[in-house]
Amino acid sequence: MEPGDATRLQPLSSKQTLKLTHYGRKSGKPYEVTIWFVFDQGRMYLATANVNRQWVKNVIKTPRVRLSIAGQDFDGQVRFINDRVERGQVLNQFKRKYWMYMPAFIIGRMAQKLGLIGNTMGAFEVK
Repeated sequence: MEPGDATRLQPLSSKQTLKLTHYGRKSGKPYEVTIWFVFDQGRMYLATANVNRQWVKNVIKTPRVRLSIAGQDFDGQVRFINDRVERGQVLNQFKRKYWMYMPAFIIGRMAQKLGLIGNTMGAFEVK
């Protein structure tokens, strides 16, 4: 992200979604996906319930991304958050922002504990 982007992002932090442009890991072709985000204390975060999604595989291979929020564009580089504690803190921020989806979060957590599904949650910081 560029200097000054945090100032531009702050007023947009209450928006629910952004468009993420990511690039094919083999073709380099741009693809777009609409996803949730959190902007907190000058940092931009993305999360996924499934690290096996194509966009996740693409940004791990090619971390260059473009974010579009309410008609404003931002270029950045993503960093996959490997640290379990840091990832948990980021995912808790998503739970606070998207509290209305808490029943789905709870059901997913129960299914994980019962061994019905694996934990495929992931998080990224955009720099």
